[in-house]
Amino acid sequence: MMKKKTLRERWRAKTPKFWKRVQRWAIITGAVAGIVIAAPVTLPVAVVTTATYLATVSATIATTAQFTVDDKRESIINP
Repeated sequence: MMKKKTLRERWRAKTPKFWKRVQRWAIITGAVAGIVIAAPVTLPVAVVTTATYLATVSATIATTAQFTVDDKRESIINP
């Protein structure tokens, strides 16, 4: 039986390539949303509200992607 990893161990573990790509896109999207929110010009309320939600979702996706682990099932490979 495999030992469950703590959050700290999961955070520091190697992230699979696919999830790194997802994380990168989430960070870029969140940064663009942050730029829209902090824009020095007056934007419609709907645009700012959408950008706020997009920034929140992007941060959640990026954090979740960081916690995914490239977990090789050593117990199956080396019984």
